[in-house]
Amino acid sequence: MTEPTAPLADAPAEPDRQPTTTVALHVEGMTCASCSARVERVLSRAPGVEAAAVNLATERATVRIADGIEVTDLVARVEKAGYGAAAVTDDSAEAAADSRAEADRRIARRLWLAVALTIPIWLLEMVPMMVPPLHEWLHATVGTGAVRLALFALGTAVQFGPGLGFYRKGWAALRHLAPDMDSLVMIGTTAAYGYSVVATFAPDVLPAGANNVYYEAAATIIALILAGRYMEHRAKGRAGDAIRALLDLQPPTALVVRDGTEREVSAEAVLPGETVRVRPGDRIPVDGEVTDGRSFVDESAMTGEPVPVEKTASATVAAGTVNGTGTLLLRATQTGRETALARVVQMVEDAQGSKPPIQALADRVVRVFVPVVLGIGVLTFAVWLLAGPSPPLTYALVASVSVLIIACPCAMGIATPISVLVGTGRAAQAGVFVREGAGLQALAEADTILLDKTGTLTEGRPAVTDLVPLAEAVSEREALALAASVEHASEHPIARAVVDHAEAEDLAIPAATDFEAVPGYGVQADVDGRRVAVGAARFLNRLSIPLADTHRQRAEALAQDGKTPIWLAVDGQAAALFAVADPIKETSHKALEALRARGFRLAMVTGDAEATARAVARQLGIDEVHAETLPEDKASVVHDLQSAGQTVAFVGDGINDAPALAVADVGVAIGTGTDVAIEAGDIVLLRGDLAGVDRAADLARATLRTIKQNLFWAFAYNVVLIPVAAGVLWPSLGVLLSPMLAAGAMVFSDLFVVGNALRLRRA
Repeated sequence: MTEPTAPLADAPAEPDRQPTTTVALHVEGMTCASCSARVERVLSRAPGVEAAAVNLATERATVRIADGIEVTDLVARVEKAGYGAAAVTDDSAEAAADSRAEADRRIARRLWLAVALTIPIWLLEMVPMMVPPLHEWLHATVGTGAVRLALFALGTAVQFGPGLGFYRKGWAALRHLAPDMDSLVMIGTTAAYGYSVVATFAPDVLPAGANNVYYEAAATIIALILAGRYMEHRAKGRAGDAIRALLDLQPPTALVVRDGTEREVSAEAVLPGETVRVRPGDRIPVDGEVTDGRSFVDESAMTGEPVPVEKTASATVAAGTVNGTGTLLLRATQTGRETALARVVQMVEDAQGSKPPIQALADRVVRVFVPVVLGIGVLTFAVWLLAGPSPPLTYALVASVSVLIIACPCAMGIATPISVLVGTGRAAQAGVFVREGAGLQALAEADTILLDKTGTLTEGRPAVTDLVPLAEAVSEREALALAASVEHASEHPIARAVVDHAEAEDLAIPAATDFEAVPGYGVQADVDGRRVAVGAARFLNRLSIPLADTHRQRAEALAQDGKTPIWLAVDGQAAALFAVADPIKETSHKALEALRARGFRLAMVTGDAEATARAVARQLGIDEVHAETLPEDKASVVHDLQSAGQTVAFVGDGINDAPALAVADVGVAIGTGTDVAIEAGDIVLLRGDLAGVDRAADLARATLRTIKQNLFWAFAYNVVLIPVAAGVLWPSLGVLLSPMLAAGAMVFSDLFVVGNALRLRRA
């Protein structure tokens, strides 16, 4: 599969494609969808940039550039547009967390300063207006001029103190003919503030009855918007908790055995092949293979499975998992940024920074939304000035400022990315890792699940399923011990299954002598003075050992169930009948029932023989079966289903299923082989059972449902309230929305979208 990246916008066509590199930038200062769209345009138009995508929720830009292009040039362009930028590096997650914390502090300082200055404005202006005797006393004793001068001083401090950031970014956006939310706030509050300044120092230039000040409106709008941004910023920070939790799993140090001496070194400094000691209760610092020791390891952080897994010699372990009560010695296989944990973190970050196709709708609207709003604001001002009641200038100002404030496209901009951010983070906590947002949407919209058989529906290794003694002289346990004794010297998978079954039963396996293997037939040897043969029916026929018709019928019944019959003969007589098969996983039945309940059409594809495949499908209730397929044939099966109009999710083990995973609408890699699984599929399930598919589908549908809800409310909010702010209700109801209420409504819409997305944390 090609390396997955976020869908990138504005990719120019090039006749001769040059080698490219994908880089990531952390962008600071974006506050709405117009901001992210503007940064995206700035990056897309830079020389050497093939494509760029910017995610508002993660404050991350993904840029595909031609070789030789310097990242510093991209950073400079973003900074010239009025935003902060820095290249994402290996330690960028920690740096981004520090940057976000500092941004929280900056917004908090601006907010509390705005609140501290706005409260006296309200005490001087709004409270006396609500208490007429207080208003008369204040203006009689202090004087109207003095009160307005005090309001001017406080209002100016808010406008060019906490509000200065709106001027810096808003003016830069206007200068580049790309007005954004900051531009709207700047224009709206400046109109209210500027009008008040004229009313304070040159009241005679205003029409009779229009000599009013609106310092409290401008200051309150700034305070409200800063409050909304602060809460939104904090909420987005909580949405990224899953990534920080994954990062915290990596222990900072490791106990390495070098030259016979244990040394504590940085986990990043451990080299592949070195021996690492993991003490009881410690987190494992590297991916590795157990060379000595025995313990139970809690792998819930990686797989979501709460039951600790036993680890002995030759078992593999993953970084970030927790050792139990035993001590383990490991041979490091992957370290630092190459561990499964590190790759999972990178994958989740990439997914949270990507855009599902549904985002394209919001992007197209936002590109023209702010200019249209400015036009509506101008038109509103003109209509009220020409046809409004007296004083027309006051009403025109209030209505146009309300339109500019309430039309903020923030909710549209964060509707999709905040949902993807929370949804993918919640999925990661359950051992479901989403590679990109497009995969999440594809799984949510899939109607057909095509399942690989071996290793997905079944255990992926042969096991003894039946043992039937055929002679009274040989018991079931004795038959198993004799068969295991002969098969112990064979490397055939079926022989291994017999031996494993005997060892699981804790049987003593006697030694065999005079071993003889007949390829294609079976094996025989002497065990405790008896001649023992194990093999297919043709092997017993070759040895002239008779088989009763009832025994042959039993073997045929086992074969029809997809099992392989194996015969045991002792001293020239049939003694037992074994059946070996790849057993269905215990969780497969329940998982498939859950998927059917969700309305999925289920189909199975396998390279196994038709009879075996049909037998497994019959047990699982799967009607559509594609058997005897090569890896490339599996991809053809996917194409055929897609040609029939179906949206296909292919579920496989991530190795020989790679072609099908690549061509499916969404590839779901399932299995516990983390090295391979993490590199395969659009969605990776680190548990080895199909229950993860149901969990992934549930989260995908919940996330897409949340995205649609957020987009609906974001669009509906603007469609309904912009006309209200413009004054459409004035002729019939006498209702005109004040700028302060408009600012509050705008903040509420943003927080509603964020809060709705945060519900996914409980999915």
